Amino acid sequence: MARPDHARRPRPWRRTRAYRLTRTVVLTVALAVGGVWWARIDEPAPAPVTATDGAPVAPSAGSGENPGVGRAVRERRPAPATGRPEPVASTRAAGPANGQPGPARPTPPAARPRVPVPPRAPALLPRSRPTALTLPYLDVEAPVVDLRLDRHGQLTAPPDDDSNLVGWYADGPSPGESGTVIVVGHRDTRAGPAVFVGLDEVTPGRRVELRRADGRTAVYTVYAVKTYDKADFPSREVYGARARPELRLITCGGGYDRRTGYTGNIVVYAHLTATRAPSR
Repeated sequence: MARPDHARRPRPWRRTRAYRLTRTVVLTVALAVGGVWWARIDEPAPAPVTATDGAPVAPSAGSGENPGVGRAVRERRPAPATGRPEPVASTRAAGPANGQPGPARPTPPAARPRVPVPPRAPALLPRSRPTALTLPYLDVEAPVVDLRLDRHGQLTAPPDDDSNLVGWYADGPSPGESGTVIVVGHRDTRAGPAVFVGLDEVTPGRRVELRRADGRTAVYTVYAVKTYDKADFPSREVYGARARPELRLITCGGGYDRRTGYTGNIVVYAHLTATRAPSR
């Protein structure tokens, strides 16, 4: 019995069992690969690895290692070519702007201390005799008389019949002139305390004023008060001229003996600090 024509023809390969098995394997692999790829798209990127102090860690050299894994390599800034240390910005920075810290500001240099300007020296005055002496600290205002040297070359004392008088050495400089002005007065008389009884209580910084015949006033400021024995009285230091106009107030001091009187002298040292015009 003869076979039909279609039984004699070979079956197409797309209908064979091997084709169907191969197609199933290919589709399965494709689906698996596509699923893995799709899952990696939604996976977040790993955070960078840092050291314990917050420094970034770079991967070690060589291929095949995962990023972020390897030995720590701290970022170092190269030293300047000049060999000088790199300047460090001040830690003081401007306030944040839009959530970001502002640029660092350099620390301003310290202000230079102001050097005090020395006071100007008062202008010297022409010659004019003094008429009154004022010690505001001791509440003294005394008229002035002229004194000169005696035949032994010593300065005489003002008359003791008026305990409020002071004497000015008339052959020396007048108040406000260049040189050393000499004024003497009694500490006490037979009638009792005199004009310079409190002279040893004067302290540096106190004022002494000498009003002149022309109406002007020379103002002196005390800078020292000393007591000397009469046997060791330093005449050159007391009476000698200095580089600036000065004043000496002299009275008796030290111990007292009824027969010989006081054993020493009190000397007030002052220098010219101001002059005043005549008051109207």
